[in-house]
Parts: sequence; structure tokens; C-alpha cells
Amino acid sequence: MSGYVIAHVEVTNPTQYEEYKKWSSAAMQANGAEVCVRGGQVAVLEGDWAPTRVVLLKFPTFEQAKAFYDTPEYLKAREARTGAAVMRMIAVEGL
Repeated sequence: MSGYVIAHVEVTNPTQYEEYKKWSSAAMQANGAEVCVRGGQVAVLEGDWAPTRVVLLKFPTFEQAKAFYDTPEYLKAREARTGAAVMRMIAVEGL
């Protein structure tokens, strides 16, 4: 089964966040992530969840989705993100 990484990002320092985007893009490519959503418009349809930036990545397996967070490539991106954004991220098993 496929695995997905879903992230809700609150960018606090847009200039510094650009550095994170550079490194996270490289990490996604190196780890076989298919980018399904990366930013774009968000419309609340129900409830009180109103994320400002959403990212959705698809991986071949749930295990790969979970492992992505701790890869050396993404670790570099995480370090670049420190102080630039608040990240909420989950891995989800899917179809």
C-alpha cells in the first residue's frame, strides 16, 4: 500500500523558508516522493481547521513515507527550517 506524508506548515520567516524549500525539494526527489500538493489555495469545507500551507507527498509504501522524515537529505532540510516555520506532519497509510 502507498504511504503519504501530510504536513500543515505555518511559515514564520518566508525568506529563510525558501532555503528549507530548496533542501526539502532535493530530499523529496532523492527519496522518490511524488508531490501531490505543495502550497496552493486552501478552502475550509467543514470544521475549524484552517491551515495556511498544506503539503501532500506520496511514497510507494507506508514504510518509505515514515522513513522519509529521518533521511539524511530531509534532516538537512529540517535544519534549514529551524526558526522559519512551525511544522505539523504525519505519515498515513493509503491506497
